[in-house]
Amino acid sequence: MRRPELLLPAGNLEKLRTAVLYGADAVYAGVAGLSLRAASAEMSPDDLAAGIACAHTSGVRVYAALNTFARDRDLENARRVLPCVVAAGVDAFIVSDPGLIRLIRNLAPQIPLHLSTQANTTNAEAVRFWRDQGVERIILARELNLAEVEAIARAVPDVELEIFIHGAMCMAYSGRCYLSAWRNGRSANAGDCTQPCRWEYILHESTRPDEPLLLTEDERYSYLLSSKDLCLLPHLPRVLETGVAAVKVEGRMKSSYYTAAVARIYRQALDALVAEGADYVCRPEWMEELQKVSHRGYTTGFAFAQEKINETSPRIKSLQTHEPAGVVLEYHSDSRQLRIDVRNLLRAGDDVELLLPRDVVPVDTRPMTGEQGEVLERAHAGNRIFLAFDRPVPRGALLRKKILSP
Repeated sequence: MRRPELLLPAGNLEKLRTAVLYGADAVYAGVAGLSLRAASAEMSPDDLAAGIACAHTSGVRVYAALNTFARDRDLENARRVLPCVVAAGVDAFIVSDPGLIRLIRNLAPQIPLHLSTQANTTNAEAVRFWRDQGVERIILARELNLAEVEAIARAVPDVELEIFIHGAMCMAYSGRCYLSAWRNGRSANAGDCTQPCRWEYILHESTRPDEPLLLTEDERYSYLLSSKDLCLLPHLPRVLETGVAAVKVEGRMKSSYYTAAVARIYRQALDALVAEGADYVCRPEWMEELQKVSHRGYTTGFAFAQEKINETSPRIKSLQTHEPAGVVLEYHSDSRQLRIDVRNLLRAGDDVELLLPRDVVPVDTRPMTGEQGEVLERAHAGNRIFLAFDRPVPRGALLRKKILSP
């Protein structure tokens, strides 16, 4: 069975390194000013160069997203930035705009092009069209079901196909949404979405403002505009049957903890599926792990004909049993201690686990000591602390803290 590329988001340099550590085959990162994410989830040319060097050392590919709906000013910016990104050794560009495609073909014809899902490619003829423009991989529209994906893969076997398998879903068609621009003057199509689809709404008929139509069975608000998150982990055998070359996780604006937790589970599942073939089963503990990161409930989205997007429950804004506690800065073998950069309030005695690529290991938070060896009862985000641990741990490994029972 062919193992597809596992593609993880890299919203900044730390998240890129996290994705590499926890099993990504490739990562995708936004180029500052040219990708469909806010500036906080884009990377400067210098950071991107450092990330590419880090990834290539581990045999991981880096794709640079330039998938904005380009205006002329964006093309000028691209002309300035492209030489730096090319010189850094980027493995491909993710694009959606024909103007940018033409520009890249002229300025950097040696760099492969991947067509963004924003171009919402939904049929084999469209795949052939983009192939003829020099595009090597198509990230298909999220609105396709797996049977349609498989049909396209069979019809155009000489083009690589990629699909999303996990992450937040947008209610707009292929993410083309104006709600944020309308409500806040910040356009999702310029990478500045404020996610008003996640807000609470009540529908009422204009002449009866005091008689709201609640789209649920209780007195609370409807989340009709806000989808559950995509999760195809239980359906990976069917995903691989389609013949896609790559499977992708959404989340450049999510935390490093999210990147680590999701990456390690899909890495384990894909490896097991390729190794076990017909004997493969999705382990319950994998799904349990995915309940421990922030999500809005899970759905299979458009993957199967009988199901499309499912709105979240009014009771759900974000489900999460654990939160990031810290990041390992180094391991001191002489004192057998982890030096930790704390990310959320941590109290001595908190239920903390170390997340490793293949294991989850409890970590004793008593004693917790500071940089000067002082015993601490609590540490805040940004503090540096030491915790005892009995073996070396790679730099960048994540610790998480239990915050509630599932």
